[in-house]
Parts: sequence; structure tokens; C-alpha cells
Amino acid sequence: MDRSKVANAFAALDAYARRSGAPKIADLFAADPRRFDRFHACFDDLLYDFSKNRLDAETLRLLLDLTRAAEIEPRRAALLNGDLVNSTERRAALHMALRNLSGAPMRAAGEDVAAMVATEREKLLGFAEAVRSGKIRAANGARFTDIVNFGIGGSDLGPAMAARALSPFIADHLRLHFVANVDGADFADTMRDTPVETTLFIVCSKTFTTLETMTNAASARAYVAERLGPEAIASHFCAVSTQLDRVAAFGVQSDRVFGFWDWVGGRYSIWSSIGLSLAIGIGRDNFEAFLRGGEDIDRHFREAPLDRNIPVLMALIGVLYRNVFGYATQAVIPYDQRLARFPAYLQQLDMESNGKSVDLSGARVAYETAPVVWGEPGTNGQHAFFQLLHQGTQIVPVDFLVAAKPTAADETHHRILFANCLAQSQALMQGRPLEAVSAQLAAQGLGPEAIAALAPHKVFDGDRPSSTLLYTALTPRTLGRLIALYEHKIFVQGVIWDINSFDQWGVELGKELAQKLAPIVGDDSASTEALDASTAGLVKAARARRAGA
Repeated sequence: MDRSKVANAFAALDAYARRSGAPKIADLFAADPRRFDRFHACFDDLLYDFSKNRLDAETLRLLLDLTRAAEIEPRRAALLNGDLVNSTERRAALHMALRNLSGAPMRAAGEDVAAMVATEREKLLGFAEAVRSGKIRAANGARFTDIVNFGIGGSDLGPAMAARALSPFIADHLRLHFVANVDGADFADTMRDTPVETTLFIVCSKTFTTLETMTNAASARAYVAERLGPEAIASHFCAVSTQLDRVAAFGVQSDRVFGFWDWVGGRYSIWSSIGLSLAIGIGRDNFEAFLRGGEDIDRHFREAPLDRNIPVLMALIGVLYRNVFGYATQAVIPYDQRLARFPAYLQQLDMESNGKSVDLSGARVAYETAPVVWGEPGTNGQHAFFQLLHQGTQIVPVDFLVAAKPTAADETHHRILFANCLAQSQALMQGRPLEAVSAQLAAQGLGPEAIAALAPHKVFDGDRPSSTLLYTALTPRTLGRLIALYEHKIFVQGVIWDINSFDQWGVELGKELAQKLAPIVGDDSASTEALDASTAGLVKAARARRAGA
């Protein structure tokens, strides 16, 4: 990539933003009655409305020029062709192969992986269906009622988010639980009301050495051995890992081990065997529909023109706000309680992918990269942080997600929910000026002095941008589409910023230091002399409090 071309494209965007004076979004609607028609894109029933954003036709043209300068199309081809796009680890990033149900060739570094992916998927789904149907049973011969997934990061966030999102599709006789934190309270609280006699534990760790996961798994193993006997371990555990020797030593039977590949990053692994808990819960047909949703978006991302390509448009709007307007955060607000964990899932997907400060050459970047991603479901957020969104000093672009129809929920409730979603995006855009506030207060009977005192507090500046993703209903296929949209959006932004979206070296240092600190924290007689003053002080203070207790 010629970075000078990208710099020139950004300079053109900056110049246009200064020259145009960033007209208000509401004024753009007033000037163009067909603005919604011009600034939305569709794929099947999925509609992306980006008309409530700070851009006009010229801004969009300049953003599309940026994609050409950044060589988005050849970089997209490299990703989808299985080239070594993860340059620091010399790997492909071919999670798209995991949701390739067509049987078409998919190559990672030149090797067609479609057949082995299909074989592993069939093994996974066969096991999932056997557990779900009761063919595979607990040590006492009873049907499994509870599934406990041990993982951390992508091996927890993905399946935990998806299981909650798709809860209406989970078999009535099954409950899914997710334990991630090394804090023993996570495991203890999960097992308090979970019958170990009919619980299947899934240990998700590619290396079978992940500290948090293996600590929790070891506790579960001891828990099962104590209550059911050591011979029950083989019946109550399965694993997602590539380390067969370690898995065997733990006591998991070889036919209960499911693998994936080094070209699958953790935050992209929900499509792989990491999705075993979800597959057990929702069943083969629904899990394949989930995969098909991701495959739908892969096809759209590959084939749609850039100006109608939803993940590309999402990426460009995010780049506009991060690099031209300087907005530091991005809120994701699903108007669906079952998508409560979706913002947290996107936090990892976005911030671990693009939270980088060096470019592909290893040089420090001279521009901002990933925003801080956060959010909660509506309408709950309206009674919490929406105060800042509407009247705070920071402008926070918002993605709203909403279904036209409810899934296993009351229609009247959903109409109220839907109205609130549209109202919030409308209010963020339009605001309420001082004159309108004053007129409203006067109509309520307030006098001039009271109006002058109160009116400034009720002014909404408006002109706060948002986008809306509208779909028919939250189904397995829809969820697959939503996840894949954000995956490809993040990839496009990484290309524009010339960073590697597929490594995550930033998680390493803290883990290394934790391993060094663990013996010191675990032994109250261990020396703290090698530690910095703050860490040593905290260790000593904790020792004193434990002794006092």
C-alpha cells in the first residue's frame, strides 16, 4: 500500500469537512427529502440506515476514494483467499472457512481446508446431537440437563453471547452456563444450583494450558471426583483443544475432543468447535443456520459494490468519526435484551483486533486507531448513560440494532421497544433548541424568570450521529449475519489504518507478569524486594489483611 495516497485521501476528507462546515444532520434531511433512500443499504431483510450521520454525497465519495487508496479490494481478496494476512504470526485469518457450507474450496496458505473443516464440523454436530437427544448420557445413565463451558476471551464471550441471544432456540431440558473468570466465585456460583450428576463440562483451551480455563477445569474435575467418583470424569468432560496428550492426561476420552486450527483467532472462534456448547443447546439445524448467516455476509462482503457494501460502509463511517472528527468511543445499543452481551463481544472483537499503535512495518502510527467500544441494551441504557449521549460534552456515535418482530416475546412490548429505539436516534439527531424549550415551558404556564432559569438545562444540541441495523427477527441466521458484519467492518478499518487486525500481543505482558507474581502472592514468606514499590506495597497490605482475618 502507498501510504502517501492514503494520507492524501485523508487530507481531502479533512479539507472538505472544514470547507463544508459540517452542516447539521437535520439540515441535510431538510435539504434532501430522499436522504434516507440515498443513505441506506440492504442485504436480504437486513437494512443498514446510515442517513443520520455527518456525511453527504461528497463525503461518501471521498470515503470511497480512501478505500481505493488503501487498496481495500486486493486486501479483501487476500483475506478471503487465505493469504498470510496475519503478518506477525505468519498465518491466514480464515475463520470464513468455518462457516463455508457450500463445500467450495477454501485455502489457508495454499492448502484447501474445506474438507477437514467439514469433517470436524460433522464430528462436533454429531456429538452435540447425541448429548441433546440423550444418546450420550451422564455416568448415572441420566440425560444431561446442564452444560458448563470453561473458556476465556473468545472461547467464552462468543458462546456465552450467542447462547443468550438465541435462548428461545435452546432445548427446554438444557441449561447452558459459562465460567471464565479465575475468581473462584464464578465456578462456585455456577455450581450452587447446578446438579453435577447431570452436568457436562466443556474445557475450551487450544493449548490446554490457559491459566483461567485450566484452573476452573481442575476445580471441576476435583468437584466431580469428590461427588461422583473418579471414574465419572470420563463421562462428564469433553474438550476443545489441539493438545491430545494433555487432554488425555486430564481424563477426557479421545472421541470427546474437538479441534480447530491456528488460522482461527480466539475472537473469531465461535464458528468453530468453540461453539460446541451453543450447538448442543440450539441443535444442528439452528447451528448450521447460524453458520449460514455468517456465510451470507461473506458473500455480500465479497460481491457487493463498495458503495452498497454494508461492512465497508460501517467501516468508513467509523473511520470518518475516529480520524476526521476525533470521536474516541463507539456505542452499540441493541434494542433486544437477549443481545445484552453483544456489546461486550464486540469490545473484544474490535479493541483486540484494532487496538494497535504500530503499523504493518512496525513503525508507530501517527493517527488514532480503534475506538473504545461499549454499550448496553435499550431501553435500560436510556435510564443510565443516555444522559451523556444527549447532553454530554463528548459526542458518541451510536449503532442501534433492532428487530421488526419479536422472537418469543410479547408483540405489545416489542412495539414499545421499537418506538423507543427510533425515538432515541431521532432525538439524538434533532435535539431541541432553546426557543422550542422556552415555548414548551411557557405553554406549561411558567413565567419568564422561571423559563430563563430552567430552559438551558432542557436544551438538547442534537446533531449527534447514529446508524441503525434493522432486521426481521433475531434468529440464528440473523445473529450470524450481525457478527460477520462487524468482523468485516473491523478488517476494513484495519486495512485503512495499515495495522494487523489478527494478532493480540497486548494481552501477553500482563499474563507473563501474573505468572511471576503468582508464587509471591501464594507464599506469604516470599520476598517482595524485586517488585516495584506499589506492587510490593499491595502484596504486603493483602498479607496483613489475610493475617488479620
